[in-house]
Amino acid sequence: MKEKIISVVGRPNVGKSTLVNRILGSRKSIVDDSAGVTRDRIYFDAEWQGKNFTLIDTGGIIIGDKESEFVKNIFTQAAIAMNESDLILFVVDGKSGISPYDKDIANILRQGNKKVILVVNKIDDITQIGDISEFYSLSLGEPMPVSALHGSGGIGDLLDEITKDIKEEKQEEETSAIKIAITGKPNAGKSSILNRLLKKERAIVSDVSGTTRDSINSELTVDGQEYVLIDTAGIRKKSKVDFGIEAFAVDRALQSIKEADIALLVIDASEGLTDQDKKIAQTIEEAGCGIIVVFNKWDLVKNTQTQNYEKKIEQEAPFLNYADKIFISAKTGQRVDRIFEEVKKVAAERAKRIQTGILNKVVNDAIAMNPPVSVHGKILRVYYTTQVKTKPPTFVIFINNIKLLHDSYKRYLTKRMRETFGFFGTPIRISFREKKKQKGDK
Repeated sequence: MKEKIISVVGRPNVGKSTLVNRILGSRKSIVDDSAGVTRDRIYFDAEWQGKNFTLIDTGGIIIGDKESEFVKNIFTQAAIAMNESDLILFVVDGKSGISPYDKDIANILRQGNKKVILVVNKIDDITQIGDISEFYSLSLGEPMPVSALHGSGGIGDLLDEITKDIKEEKQEEETSAIKIAITGKPNAGKSSILNRLLKKERAIVSDVSGTTRDSINSELTVDGQEYVLIDTAGIRKKSKVDFGIEAFAVDRALQSIKEADIALLVIDASEGLTDQDKKIAQTIEEAGCGIIVVFNKWDLVKNTQTQNYEKKIEQEAPFLNYADKIFISAKTGQRVDRIFEEVKKVAAERAKRIQTGILNKVVNDAIAMNPPVSVHGKILRVYYTTQVKTKPPTFVIFINNIKLLHDSYKRYLTKRMRETFGFFGTPIRISFREKKKQKGDK
């Protein structure tokens, strides 16, 4: 059975994203008092009483404004969402009353063949119920009063109406989809890469930095493998991030990195690797996320070979040496299709598990080749090594005394394990634990 798709539409600042968050039960869509915060169409998985559906949050619609390119793009995204939907929630502001924009949107909805529920938001008190009577003039059926902000009013009744024709589904097994977060500084071309991978205009693309504010999820299947692409807001230096909307957008981007399997670190190749790119890379590494460094706008780089460019990057950021690098142009499509190939490779490396016997042999050989130096006459002894988890590959090495372990020796063992087992594109975790020598231990 096809999952029901429900879009939330309306003019700016009527509380669409607040309603979406109320339905989801968490703050996933950006909310602010200023109009026009939501710009793209944002997809969310929602559930009510064991019934699942897809919810689409859209940007505020202003019909007839020909001056703003953003407004045109927002209208296009909302129109696509309505076309994809089985049901449309048309949200209006019960406090301010009917706006000319509400009438314009209602005219469009009446001409379509989709079912529409007229949701009168901001009815925060039962004494305000009478305020909804004027909305009957929109000729879209019985208005449903709600308070998205406080959760009072008819939220439950609205959800019952939304889901009345959805069958309760059994719990499905965990998805095998690979989650890919597209990250980087503002204006590096993240949304352009998303659209190129999806082969359609999924996200608004503009030369103005900061266009993407929400983390946008898109699902697709390529050669039998399912993917979830997450386009995130550009991450600027903390000192340059404004409080409010941008700060929340950056927090959402960082959270998306933590939840992803693999992050594409998108870098403007014409600009080169910056300190902020390095900080984002460290954030990805700390999250345990796989990483692929994507140099976008390669069509703008002249008289430079990829090998020379890559060597320069390895010198500037040696901690990125384990990460694969791709040189693409989202504008021309150059090498963009390679991204999925690299993602599958990194996903496999991230899920790699090493047999305990082979693992201990490699570690023991590494110690024999380069024994640890003694500290005050005492020598570090390694008893046993085991892999405790994958995604990312995580190992525990049992030793006699943690005080005898130098950071340089940690780096040496990590390097030897990478040289032997690969782990390309994924961070690895190695922790050391003291193990008291027991009677009978060799």
